[in-house]
Amino acid sequence: MNHKGTVTLETKRLILRRFTHDDVDAMFRNWANDPEVTKYLTWPTHTDVSVSRAVIDSWVKQYENVNYYSWAIVSKELNEPIGSISVVSMNDVINKVEIGYCVGRKWWRQGYTSEALAELIRFFFEEVGVNRIEAGHDIRNPNSGKVMQKCGMKYEGTMRQGGKNNQGLCDVALYAIIADDYFARKQS
Repeated sequence: MNHKGTVTLETKRLILRRFTHDDVDAMFRNWANDPEVTKYLTWPTHTDVSVSRAVIDSWVKQYENVNYYSWAIVSKELNEPIGSISVVSMNDVINKVEIGYCVGRKWWRQGYTSEALAELIRFFFEEVGVNRIEAGHDIRNPNSGKVMQKCGMKYEGTMRQGGKNNQGLCDVALYAIIADDYFARKQS
């Protein structure tokens, strides 16, 4: 992989960029304080803005690493973050990244998450040179899987009790797309 780090990316409605300390209030207000948003995530609902501040501080410090990828999903219309999308695990031996994402409830079912994920898929295949991109979701959260399917990812199976989130142990549906599929799809 030719690591590039968290570079700014743009889509029709979104700017995907590094988090800054100025994003703390928007993160807390737009998604991190909402138990419905964090219900199937691996991190707890933020009970105070200081938690969001600590999280963003830790992310900002990691941006100096060229193999660190964590974007604020910024609505061009609102001009502030409405969610986040990042690499949650990476394997340089097989050129694989796993993507995780969350978006505030106000922006659910409007295509923002799939728009962000599609741009990351493009970026990682075309610019970083990964071979495999995967993502998973708690099977009780099927809308997350719909985002993956919309972006060309294929269902590969369910890992029974393969994860743990705010609901406890959970079955995880795994989706992936490989470079060959991506470039074949792009040419058709």
